[in-house]
Amino acid sequence: MNILSYQPWYINVDSHWQTLNISQGRVQAKTIVAQIKDIFDKEQARVYIDINLYIKKSQLLRLKEGEYYWNDLIGLEVVNKAQFVLGKVFNLVDTGSNNVLVVRGGKEHWVPYISPFLIQVDINNQIILVDWDENF
Repeated sequence: MNILSYQPWYINVDSHWQTLNISQGRVQAKTIVAQIKDIFDKEQARVYIDINLYIKKSQLLRLKEGEYYWNDLIGLEVVNKAQFVLGKVFNLVDTGSNNVLVVRGGKEHWVPYISPFLIQVDINNQIILVDWDENF
């Protein structure tokens, strides 16, 4: 699924949330080109160039048990098997072959988000257990 599958979109302009309804759109390279309802003038449309788009979490598909949206993982504490706290998930990166947790603590760790490195995600306790050396 991509952002075009969700309606409406939301934007935050000067700390005020606004709703955008889209009449049509397409993915073009790494960007989205969309016709916003009631916007027909190029000057009006310029305001929306390079703006962050948001949807409500309730619009997302329900995931199967053990599956998580990246946003659910950001901020979780990452601990290795020796109970050493590596830090917190700052971001995730899609490397093409697998996803990687970017963990920031005393230093930055890039931990592959796949077995055998990923042992357990415990959303309730806000912890991810990994098989990762703190010196790596």
